[in-house]
Amino acid sequence: MTLLILEWLGEQGVNAMIRVDAERAADNAPAWTFAASGGPLDQGMRADGRTVQQCMSAAVAKLREAGLSVPF
Repeated sequence: MTLLILEWLGEQGVNAMIRVDAERAADNAPAWTFAASGGPLDQGMRADGRTVQQCMSAAVAKLREAGLSVPF
């Protein structure tokens, strides 16, 4: 689902990425980060999570709060 969301965001003119940080995972910190900016977003946004599912769930919620109707 994550790749579909990234592809959809790109079609909307939004720059987006997801990344995993092995050092943060080793420290038992949220290792996954989603970041997006541009297009219809007024400002950049970021979401973090311990798993990719937690990260993307938070990201989709923030994108919807920002006015993007993420269809997934």
